[in-house]
Amino acid sequence: MNLSNSILRVFEARAKPGKSDELKRKFSDTSISVVDGKPGNVGYLFGENLTTDDADLVFISVWDSMDSIKSRFGESWNESFLPEGYEELIESCSIKHIQCEGKLAS
Repeated sequence: MNLSNSILRVFEARAKPGKSDELKRKFSDTSISVVDGKPGNVGYLFGENLTTDDADLVFISVWDSMDSIKSRFGESWNESFLPEGYEELIESCSIKHIQCEGKLAS
């Protein structure tokens, strides 16, 4: 899969103590539904940081353009989008957008 000119929307979160597993479950259903099948979304992945404790999680969505991201998330496209129920699970979070070059092996 060629990722050149794609945009990664990287959501990083630190789960509150004891909430990491619940946040991972939210990623696997709620976060997926926020991006999957939306115009311009070409995929997503999520997981936990293996080099620190399991409270550090990431949800990455892949988009065909910044316009697609702005269309999906509106004027607050450059802020973390927290669906209902996330705030009580997250200690801190951030969002960043990364222009991609390269490809994934098939």
